[in-house]
Amino acid sequence: MAVAAASKRVIANCLSRKAVPSAIGSSRRCCATSSSSSSAAGAAAETSPKIPHLPKRRTLLTGAAIGLVIAGGAYVSTADEATFCGWLFNATKVVNPFFALLDAETAHRLAVSAAARGWVPREKRQDSSNLELEVWGRKFSNPIGLAAGFDKNAEAIEGLLAMGFGFVEVGSVTPMPQEGNPKPRIFRLRKEGAIINRCGFNSEGIVVVAKRLGAQHGKRKLEETSSTSPTTNSGDNHGGKAGPGILGVNLGKNKSSEDAASDYVQGVHTLSQYADYLVINVSSPNTPGLRMLQGRKQLKDLVKKVQAARDEMQWGEEGPPPLLVKIAPDLSKEDLEDIAAVALALRLDGLIISNTTVSRPETVSSNPVAEEAGGLSGKPLFNLSTKILREMYILTRGKIPLIGCGGISCGEDAYKKIRSGATLVQLYTAFAYGGPALIPEIKAELSSCLERDGFKSIVEAVGADCR
Repeated sequence: MAVAAASKRVIANCLSRKAVPSAIGSSRRCCATSSSSSSAAGAAAETSPKIPHLPKRRTLLTGAAIGLVIAGGAYVSTADEATFCGWLFNATKVVNPFFALLDAETAHRLAVSAAARGWVPREKRQDSSNLELEVWGRKFSNPIGLAAGFDKNAEAIEGLLAMGFGFVEVGSVTPMPQEGNPKPRIFRLRKEGAIINRCGFNSEGIVVVAKRLGAQHGKRKLEETSSTSPTTNSGDNHGGKAGPGILGVNLGKNKSSEDAASDYVQGVHTLSQYADYLVINVSSPNTPGLRMLQGRKQLKDLVKKVQAARDEMQWGEEGPPPLLVKIAPDLSKEDLEDIAAVALALRLDGLIISNTTVSRPETVSSNPVAEEAGGLSGKPLFNLSTKILREMYILTRGKIPLIGCGGISCGEDAYKKIRSGATLVQLYTAFAYGGPALIPEIKAELSSCLERDGFKSIVEAVGADCR
């Protein structure tokens, strides 16, 4: 009777917390990434994504696993909140393998739906103080972010931030809805810990995304104004316009558009009021002609127009959102010098380094899937993207905040990016592999790396290998 009562209490607790663990990814050796398919025009007003239909056998297996996880909570029901929170994150590892049974894009779609509904663990533990930092006048509780491409249509911001990311970047968002490239368009390289995708900016468009971001922003404001008792740490709150974390909005162009600048300007006019920072994505390999915008003249003209569009809008005391550019890893020394010159001359607020690569490193060349067209992400991208990151840090003389992205799968990887010049870092493929449990693991390891080498903060370690 006591055990039964304990089990009931745990189930009630889990339901009340909306903390039923869900894997945001495949198995340890399987990834479910890439972007979700764009919705039909008639579904534009929907704000609650549909969970894909699963075969009966797989549904039963997944349900059984979740049931075991919930029942197992009886053993920790009397533990403190931090212990219980840690158990929930670890419990997601039980569910992860079932995502390996699904098609990559279906698994990704299901993961986004789960996060949108709050069927993910919520981080209740405070981040280590040595992970806190301030960038662009915004306070980050930690430098670990989720890269654009996972939540393309801003469906799951609250759930993703609640898992403990310091920031989440949504998009790429295009002005008009577009389906992207034909399926299949996401390919797993399980052994290599990589993915190849050629999604092609599948997006529900800025109108749908603006509606979702507006609702999230309104909810945030309502919570702030209706709060009758400020928290004891109100002066140290970390967060932005979307909640307890920083929100970035990644802007793209439509495939059929002949005027790229107008597409980005439209994105700024519609979405910038909801963003803590904006990103001009000119580096996806899956939109014809897009990477040509990284040329010196093309990039300079584009950034000037987008900056003008942002600055002509009316802003409050917080000012306009910072503007960043996301670049490719497949650039020559001359290309990097041109981009650095433009960034310094126009006082760009930051660079994200890097997007996926069209190259195929030796570590994946023997895999037949490597012959698929598209951008490669994951572990094989780490060395290339980190090399480009280090070179850009040197070229910009450390004057521009850089976000390191590409191949990070552990805290040591994140630390190497930071020592190579990154102020912030982003995950994607590894998150698809490891699910929610990876987030606290990376933060804990990164904190230990800082302590090991005598750094009291992230800022002290930025660019340490370039000095």
